[in-house]
Amino acid sequence: MKAAEIMISEVYKVRETDTVRAVIELFIKHHISGMPVVNGQNQIVAYVSDGDVMRYIGKHEDKIVDSIYFAFMFKGDDVEFDERIRELLDLNVLEIAQRKVMKVTWDEEAENIAAILGTKRIKKLPVERDGKLVGIISRGDVIRHTFRSFL
Repeated sequence: MKAAEIMISEVYKVRETDTVRAVIELFIKHHISGMPVVNGQNQIVAYVSDGDVMRYIGKHEDKIVDSIYFAFMFKGDDVEFDERIRELLDLNVLEIAQRKVMKVTWDEEAENIAAILGTKRIKKLPVERDGKLVGIISRGDVIRHTFRSFL
């Protein structure tokens, strides 16, 4: 079984020029937790997830890094939670998205897709053909297609 047989072809995505507001609106409207970021040629340039949003809006504590020769203090948040949310909405999506994207080609084998999803502990994999986004595969998609004939 190949990626093209498992993938969902209707992919929610955002453009690299979009703000995080567009991402959040799609997350809420479609009950999703992540999506590819594409350029004008529909090439995958990043991936943004609910985890990226959580890392931004979550409380950042003061940290002290101490070594034999020096000590650094990294200041935590100076702005309130509501202000971090407002700031986030106006950011360009690429300011929080992960640029190193795990992805598969449309002809990748299901067992390899399962291995990537399992070992890398990721929830979804964008699928590309000729360098362009053509679909997305979730863990659930692999399970549904793999076990359908066994049950």
